[in-house]
Amino acid sequence: MKLGIVKETWPGERRVAASPAVVAKWVKAGWIVQVERGAGVLASYPDSHYETAGATIVEPRAAWADSDIVVKLRAPILNPDGSCEADQMRDGATLVSYIQPAQSAELLAKLAAKKLTVLAMDQVPRISRAQKMDALSSMANISGYRAVIEAANRFGSFFTGQFTAAGKVPPAKVLIIGAGVAGLAALGAAKGLGAIVRAFDVRPAVEEQVKSLGGEFLTVSIKESGEGQGGYAKEMSKEFLDAEYALFRAQAREVDIVITTALIPGRPAPKLWFADMVELMKPGSVIVDMAAEQGGNCELTKPGEVIEHKGVTIVGYTDLASRMAHVASDLYGTNLLHFLDEMGGAAGHKVDHANDAVRPALVLEQGETRWPPPPAPAKPEAAKPAAPPPPAAVVSKPPEHRPAVKSSHGPAPRPPSRAVGIVMSLIGLVAAIGFLYVRFGRAEASAGVETAQLLQHLTVFVMAVFVGFQVVWNVAPALHTPLMSVTNAISGIIVVGGLLGALTPGGLPNGVLVAVIATFFATINIAGGFLVTRRMLAMFRK
Repeated sequence: MKLGIVKETWPGERRVAASPAVVAKWVKAGWIVQVERGAGVLASYPDSHYETAGATIVEPRAAWADSDIVVKLRAPILNPDGSCEADQMRDGATLVSYIQPAQSAELLAKLAAKKLTVLAMDQVPRISRAQKMDALSSMANISGYRAVIEAANRFGSFFTGQFTAAGKVPPAKVLIIGAGVAGLAALGAAKGLGAIVRAFDVRPAVEEQVKSLGGEFLTVSIKESGEGQGGYAKEMSKEFLDAEYALFRAQAREVDIVITTALIPGRPAPKLWFADMVELMKPGSVIVDMAAEQGGNCELTKPGEVIEHKGVTIVGYTDLASRMAHVASDLYGTNLLHFLDEMGGAAGHKVDHANDAVRPALVLEQGETRWPPPPAPAKPEAAKPAAPPPPAAVVSKPPEHRPAVKSSHGPAPRPPSRAVGIVMSLIGLVAAIGFLYVRFGRAEASAGVETAQLLQHLTVFVMAVFVGFQVVWNVAPALHTPLMSVTNAISGIIVVGGLLGALTPGGLPNGVLVAVIATFFATINIAGGFLVTRRMLAMFRK
């Protein structure tokens, strides 16, 4: 199938429907791609890059007339004389672009007259499976970032606080109204520049998202959810709006930059920032109205222009995403790539009415109106659990002995028995006596140390063993593993002492024998401790 990429003719539009990187993927997938000459020049994609990717550069009329599917970004323009860009398309072809069907009745009538199949990228549903095709979110992400850049360009101070030899400069305070995709992108950009960022949204669900990006979530005392369909906001009650406006007036006195992003699908942008709020702001403050194309959230916004009102700059650009045309074209083209793949690709392209990611975007099918889409079938409710039976009379009976249930992670850890503890203590006692015998016996033979001194040390050792035994066995089983590590450390000292005693030249044969025995038992203690610890750790591995 032939896929045509045409040049955007909307005033000031710099984007193109796909980058050369996306075109290369289409060519590899079997599409015959035709690109209108000069279509990507304003987005820094020359024709030679498209040719290298495998596309054919054609003249404007050929891109429209000779393509089975025409992809573009902006909706086709209606001229004052009643003609339309899409008049050049052959009857029965397919157009994929932004359409805004709720506000484009005249355009849809022209497209229907040519029996076109029209799919609107601005109607792709915001569901998890369709995220890779969500062009609105891709462009909103870019616009939110660019809004902060435009604000920083016009703000006469730092975003981050500064401590200099000349004095202290406080950080900028930014208020973002609407924490959707664009608002969160603006929040992240402003926070990254070091500003203090606050965000307001009528949807309580976005509070965690705002806080996760380091912003402060503002709310009003009236509890009312603004959650609408498709992740958008809905209109709020008068009481809620009054409380909201009071909050905005209080914030207007504090903040330096306001970025508004509020939109309601199919409706003009709601007015949220009025002239008196603008006048409450400090001179030098900046307002970036991202809803300017739909009339603006600020009462004084002039779409497409930058104005100043009593020292406050109001930016009403309608082409924020287009100001980053290079990356915007690549992301939009990737959305189109996934969308066409969802429809079957070059080999099996079709409109599947059962596809919940494609059907909502279908506006016209061979000239027949298919928008708005039918409501999605309601999900069957989960069966409610049966009511529990009335409690029977409680009859006391002796506890039943049940066999222990084996865990899938291995046998359950059991505290060591007292017999094992006694054996381990005796092993330690024998090893320590051996060490003391070797150490003090040899010292007595060589330096004449008295037997009373040896007995004194043995008495201290026996008392230490007794006290240690009581302390260890009065500790909860959960602490046995740390104690095992301490025991290993003590046994390591015994091993070192035993080796030194056994290897000392000129020692008594009995002393050497006891040193070897002490080393042997201490080694068993160390090895056993590590094996027990290893087994306990294995019980927690999946």
